[in-house]
Amino acid sequence: MTNPHALTRRSALATAVGLGVSVSFLGRAAYAAADGELARRKLIVIVCRGGLDGLSVSPPVGDPDYAALRGQIAIAPFGAPGGALKLDDTFGLHPALKSVHRLALAGQARIAPAVATPDRARSHFEAQDVLESGGTVAYGAGSGWLNRTLQALAPARRIEALSVGTQAPLILRGKIQAASWSPGGLEGRDERLPRILADLYARDPLLGPALASGLETQNMAHAAAALAKAQAVEMAPPAGDMAQADPMAARTAPNPPGAAEAARSMGATVAKFMTGPNGPQVVAISVDNFDTHANQGAGAGLLATRLSYLDSLLDGLSTGLGPEWRNTVIVASTEFGRTARVNGTGGTDHGTASTALVLGGGLKRGGIIGDWPTLQPARLYEDRDTAPTLDMRALFKGVLAEHMGVERRALDGAIFPDSAMAAAASNIVA
Repeated sequence: MTNPHALTRRSALATAVGLGVSVSFLGRAAYAAADGELARRKLIVIVCRGGLDGLSVSPPVGDPDYAALRGQIAIAPFGAPGGALKLDDTFGLHPALKSVHRLALAGQARIAPAVATPDRARSHFEAQDVLESGGTVAYGAGSGWLNRTLQALAPARRIEALSVGTQAPLILRGKIQAASWSPGGLEGRDERLPRILADLYARDPLLGPALASGLETQNMAHAAAALAKAQAVEMAPPAGDMAQADPMAARTAPNPPGAAEAARSMGATVAKFMTGPNGPQVVAISVDNFDTHANQGAGAGLLATRLSYLDSLLDGLSTGLGPEWRNTVIVASTEFGRTARVNGTGGTDHGTASTALVLGGGLKRGGIIGDWPTLQPARLYEDRDTAPTLDMRALFKGVLAEHMGVERRALDGAIFPDSAMAAAASNIVA
């Protein structure tokens, strides 16, 4: 039987020497996973922090009220220079989402264009808490719904999990230990020490394999180390009182040179983690800087650069997974959308419903997920926002049920407490 103290020592040692990733899922004897197709299923959840503008992610250029509401930030119609990439007669994708569009044309990407959490406060902190905890109110749970999913599946099969970002997000916090990787965390550290320790513990049955796997992980991580600069860029706040009133206000500088390639490299590296021996099947990734209060832009501009970054990340994941792409689903979601109307500084303010992207090699072909409320003035939520027609929990439930085989009782209770009224979305995964 494995000594739990040895495992703790191993993880602590890997962290101390700066391998850049917790190696709790590396160098371990394979767990006796459940037989069958479910054992190969992979799930990636991307949290787009800051309030991603759904009306730009999937612009409804065919909605007769769209152009007038959006004004200077409206995405041009299909076929126009810088225009939307067509999905159907109503919806397109932002022109920066070229890789997502390619997947959509292949039936491997869909949109949920009017989705929202139960929170209506328009506070970043409260909305992100509800998004990641899976609760009905802010600060109602101390663990994340993705971690509780791992707990629900634990009796049948053990699933390794990984968080990618500067800190472990709430969505993966809980009783099940998840590994973590902070891209760029290797900079400024002595690279000789891990190899010295690997030689020292080469004959140790636990630490030897763990450190060897950790060194391999380190080499993979170096390929994506430039991501740190892209993720940590501090953009100058817009002029005026708005920046002081909202500490998360949009920055004005674009992504630094090479940011898209750094994002693609990170995606490829995460894919390599997931397809390696005993690699994680569940991954949570945080992507920041979607708070576009000013200078948002249309087909080009501030938001376009961030969407290009997201598109490159998704491209790196989808191509890097190779044959395992058919067993993978990615959900990219945000805490809330933004106002339907452009504000006086060429941006948008905190709103309600937004767009979630659902991607994967095994999706069911179909149109939008959920219903479209239209942008008629009478249909706007509180006369300002895209009205929500789909509960975010329902979207996550549908993916967990159809893709990961989670039972309804667990979804309605333990994973998303008191959520029976939010019926799982259906016909997402083939």
